[in-house]
Amino acid sequence: MKKALITGITGQDGSYLAEFLLNKGYEVHGLVRRVALEDPDYLLSRIQHVIDKINLHVGSLESYASIFNTVEKVKPDECYHLAAQSFVSYSFEDEFSTINTNINGTLYVLSAIKQKASHCKFYFAGSSEMFGLVKVTPQDENTPFHPRSPYGVSKAAGFYITQNYREAYNIFACSGMLFNHESPRRGFEFVTRKISRTVAKIKLGMKEKLRLGNLEAKRDWGYAPDYVEAMWLMLQQDKPGDYVVATGETHSVGEFAESAFNCVGLNWKDYVTVDKMFYRPSEVNLLQGNYEKSRKTLGWEPKVKFADLVKMMVESDLEALKKHK
Repeated sequence: MKKALITGITGQDGSYLAEFLLNKGYEVHGLVRRVALEDPDYLLSRIQHVIDKINLHVGSLESYASIFNTVEKVKPDECYHLAAQSFVSYSFEDEFSTINTNINGTLYVLSAIKQKASHCKFYFAGSSEMFGLVKVTPQDENTPFHPRSPYGVSKAAGFYITQNYREAYNIFACSGMLFNHESPRRGFEFVTRKISRTVAKIKLGMKEKLRLGNLEAKRDWGYAPDYVEAMWLMLQQDKPGDYVVATGETHSVGEFAESAFNCVGLNWKDYVTVDKMFYRPSEVNLLQGNYEKSRKTLGWEPKVKFADLVKMMVESDLEALKKHK
């Protein structure tokens, strides 16, 4: 039985990945903060349904000792490094913790693997935010990075650390350049979930307006469980590599809002107001991925379309809110 270690197992991707690997017959281990065990109903909510099937280990990306000890104990065959401070807007407010956590955390996990589980295949959760102020559209594995946020900078650094461990220490280390991916488990702070949740509240008479920032910002939005499969496929190859995972389609924030309101039979223009407070200090205006390498090498294709994703998120929030209304 293969053993997998997931950092960030309590997040959107981590929870879907845990399910996916359990279905593949893996022994699944996850790294969690101690505070998560003290408030499991909230902080472990995404993995409550599989909590009895996985093994949790207390640790922190700020503590090399805790990561080292976990890797030494588990000796995983595969490690999926998903944990990070991943909310872009917050990274402008506290760039120090974002950069320290994301860069050092990646270095700590890779160093521990090198020392105690050199056979382990490693996956780094890169981001389309590494491309930032793009030079070419769509973006692929050869597109230069120009990150426009502390988060993007930290992910670009993690990408190069991963590449260095692959080349210098012969670690099977891959980076997934994942474009935006959403689901009903997306955090409330992200704009897609903010939209789906607020649309549901407006439909139920619990709210009157949806305040958004830059409606023209365009993203390549996919479905998180599809992208989790791509992570796994990367570690099943004979040789390590880096891959863009995307849908190849781009939609604006305004389009996302319009589609969400259409799901409940409302005109988005009647409810959406633009608030400059939600603009970033330096914006990324257009991200669109070319996933041709993933298609050819991994045999991977996105399955869920944009409109279906939006509908899924809105209906999930409607159902959840009705239960507590």
